[in-house]
Amino acid sequence: EDPADWPELRAHGAHEAAERLAAEARTGLMRDVDHARIGRAWQGVRSGTNTLAAFTGSVLREGSAACPHPSGDRDLPARQARHDLLTGQVRLGTAADDPRNPYQYRGAGLALGTDLLGTSLVAVGPAGSGKTGSLVQPLAESLCLHALAGRAAVVSVGAAGAGIGPAEAYDVVVRVGHPDSVYDLDLYGGTTDPDEAAAILAEALAGDLTDPHPGSDSRRSTTVLAQLLGPFRAVHQRFPSVPELRQLLDGAPGPVAALRKALTETGHASLLRELDARERQQAHPGDVAAVLADRVALLDRPAFAAFFDTSGASRPFTLKALDHPVRVRIDLPQRGHADASRILARLVLAQFTAAVTAREDRSLFACLLLDEAAGVVTPEAVRGIQRLRSANAGVVLTLRTLDDVPRPLRGPLLGATGCRMAFSGLTPWDGQDFAEVWGKEWIETRDVTDRQIIAETPAGKAVHMLRRVITGQAPTARAVTVRQVERERWSASELAHAVPPGHAVLSLTTVRGEHAPPLLVDLRG
Repeated sequence: EDPADWPELRAHGAHEAAERLAAEARTGLMRDVDHARIGRAWQGVRSGTNTLAAFTGSVLREGSAACPHPSGDRDLPARQARHDLLTGQVRLGTAADDPRNPYQYRGAGLALGTDLLGTSLVAVGPAGSGKTGSLVQPLAESLCLHALAGRAAVVSVGAAGAGIGPAEAYDVVVRVGHPDSVYDLDLYGGTTDPDEAAAILAEALAGDLTDPHPGSDSRRSTTVLAQLLGPFRAVHQRFPSVPELRQLLDGAPGPVAALRKALTETGHASLLRELDARERQQAHPGDVAAVLADRVALLDRPAFAAFFDTSGASRPFTLKALDHPVRVRIDLPQRGHADASRILARLVLAQFTAAVTAREDRSLFACLLLDEAAGVVTPEAVRGIQRLRSANAGVVLTLRTLDDVPRPLRGPLLGATGCRMAFSGLTPWDGQDFAEVWGKEWIETRDVTDRQIIAETPAGKAVHMLRRVITGQAPTARAVTVRQVERERWSASELAHAVPPGHAVLSLTTVRGEHAPPLLVDLRG
């Protein structure tokens, strides 16, 4: 049956709606995004979230423009990659005709869909290897199309001008540090719970710290922030701004005394005990608050003065909006604010994992594209990535080298992601980590040996001498030995030296557990 005739609508009695849509498909008025969007709306009718009368009324009234995306867009301004919205895939390249690829995969087209991104993906390759142009940009474009079809919510994070799509392709563009940014970023993730806000902020500020730093324990950082955020919110009905939070972490006498006085006047005895405990801990030489104050100071800069506002004067974006098919692009500051960019990247990742795992309706796929994730991978981030598969969500992380990930976390990161990608130009020590996670396979080897035949009789010696005179070689006998041996699928040396430019080695796993071996893929097509 032709999907353009909408046989499922006809089977359930919506003949007029099916006729209207089929007529617009035949005349060329319906696009692939329209077909996918209306199909998604029909799924809502089948599941009971929408009524059949509202669906058919919208179709008969608006035709292929029915059930629109909140933005009103029916397509992206431009497409660079090849998309198939019927299967939900975007084409990346072709499996190379190479002996290291299994025979059945050679020459096959390779595409990624939400069933693969649901297991998350990590890509490693040096600058200029094609991570952004060959991977992040097509995926961002595909997920934006899915969002227009009502199937997905996407958050793309990268440096300004990194090539993750034009601003016109997104509903919300947050340009941190840029004075013309329309939207602000909510530092606390839109939550009203001080403990939840403290956990998210502690991960952003101190999640990358390891021994011997005093803030290595994220639970201590969470406790310190909760001791301040709870009393402040009880008094002001909001969380502190960046300058206010910095003063509280520094233990400035004025703000702390004012907070204590307000708590006393409002009768919050339990919160006064929190403030007393904070003041006692502050007297200890190993207090975590000093490290947190130094990290908050990176955000308390003139370039960010208009951002992270908590008074309600700006338009803050919160990742709790991922319950809707929204397209979001967050531009991080890079020039002169590299440390602040890493803090904000960890903040977005922590808010994303907290928001998508708490959703009630998980039918909408949510994906975070994080271009250049150096300094973002922490123990809590790895645990959050492991929880995303069951929440119908995933992340895509790109790294220039695995050295940007702490050594104890490299194995857990590669193990937590179902799709792994090694671009050309990889270093041998990075290749060793990929070789270990991809494991070994049994192959059949043939050993051929030639041994010289020794004659024992005078006649045999004469024959051998004659053969040597004629052929110039001693008489030999060939022996062939066939055996099964275990060998690495891709060795560290092969990953470092045998991957041509414009290629990558990619292994895939679906959310159902189906997997493909690591394949050499040509990304230039």
